[in-house]
Amino acid sequence: MSGTSEPGAPAEPAQLVEPTEPAQPAQSTEPAQPAAAVGPLGVELLPTGHPGVDAGLARLEALDGVPAEAHVAVYEDVHQRLADALAALDRE
Repeated sequence: MSGTSEPGAPAEPAQLVEPTEPAQPAQSTEPAQPAAAVGPLGVELLPTGHPGVDAGLARLEALDGVPAEAHVAVYEDVHQRLADALAALDRE
């Protein structure tokens, strides 16, 4: 039975194909575009009546017009504030 493998027989190892040329990153022929200006999103945050939640929302308002790279630390802080507010509800 040539060309077929018997049940339980080890499979033949896959053959790796070596690239003939090293991969080169694509080069753009267009000139680099300047980064888009960061503008306000225009999202209105309404007060909730809960001081802890409203303080977190106020932190988000400070991000309006700030580049996205600077958002992570604020998002983490707001997430922690909201998690604390939820945990406090469980203790009441």
